[in-house]
Amino acid sequence: METDPLYEQVSAHLADPPSDPVPAWDPVNQPMIRHWCDAMGDELPIYTDADAARAAGHPDVVAPPAALQAWTMPGLRMRGFQDGTTRAQAELVEAGYLAVVATNCEQTYHRYLTLGDHLYAVSYLESVSARKRTALGDGYFLTSVTEYRDQHGELVGEMSFRTLWFRPKEQS
Repeated sequence: METDPLYEQVSAHLADPPSDPVPAWDPVNQPMIRHWCDAMGDELPIYTDADAARAAGHPDVVAPPAALQAWTMPGLRMRGFQDGTTRAQAELVEAGYLAVVATNCEQTYHRYLTLGDHLYAVSYLESVSARKRTALGDGYFLTSVTEYRDQHGELVGEMSFRTLWFRPKEQS
């Protein structure tokens, strides 16, 4: 069986420690919830109407669970994670695997986010596939996991994100 030195090099980052915590720019707040709901067309009243939220058993409005990642996104300044995933990605780019496509994302929500929650995220590389031949070209699948915690350290959600780093067919 043929060995793959690039796979060995990239998969070594599975042993890297998780990223340092990346704090959200702001606490969970009503204006951002409203903007997100407007952008997504989500009209569930518990996100924007305190009376509706209280009637549903919440102390106040809550954030849409699907907005979990939005609170800690890096923005234009691209502050963010430095972990095994980012190091593995850099090595793939250096080796000529310049094209990337997201293949799937799975989120788990442990509770609704409430006004004033101040999140932080920690990320790590979960898996690296052996080189695969795909319709797009030969490449490697990387899966990272991000854990989202509140200001008390409580795990409020998780996201598993898989990408394919590949050389387009005409370059393979």
